[in-house]
Amino acid sequence: MAPDNAPDEDLRRRRLAVLDEHFRSEIDHDWAACLATFAGTPRYEIVATGAVHEGDEAVIAYHSAQRTAFPDQHHEHVRMHVADDDTIVSEFDLLGTNTGEFLGLPPTGRAFRVAVIAVFTFEGDRITNERVYLDGASLLRQIAREELLGLAGTTDFAAAQMR
Repeated sequence: MAPDNAPDEDLRRRRLAVLDEHFRSEIDHDWAACLATFAGTPRYEIVATGAVHEGDEAVIAYHSAQRTAFPDQHHEHVRMHVADDDTIVSEFDLLGTNTGEFLGLPPTGRAFRVAVIAVFTFEGDRITNERVYLDGASLLRQIAREELLGLAGTTDFAAAQMR
């Protein structure tokens, strides 16, 4: 039996449609459409680095930097798991090619593919937070940027800082 706060079929369908638009807007570099998928203040938590990008400007800066480094970044094999609360968990492969400056370094021209889990929380049918889990060290190795491995991982970001 589903809990009292479980989303009904209509809300479930609307949330999945919002996530479809969210993913598409990221691929299309349409930051206005991406921000429109959020309820209020957008927030991304990147667990691998402990980085939190909160607010329109911070989120656009995050996406702009990522897409400068990896303009062809996209998702494949996306699977959505709808929970019985305000959460949808997405599993996917994230792919891209380093053809632009990345963390101040010139492009390597190397491609990456890493498995990602993104946990989306919702208020109604809009996203309130996206928490991203990925193996940053694998990404850095695949694009031949082993000198950046010291940046992979964090020592001070834990569940207490997550929303």
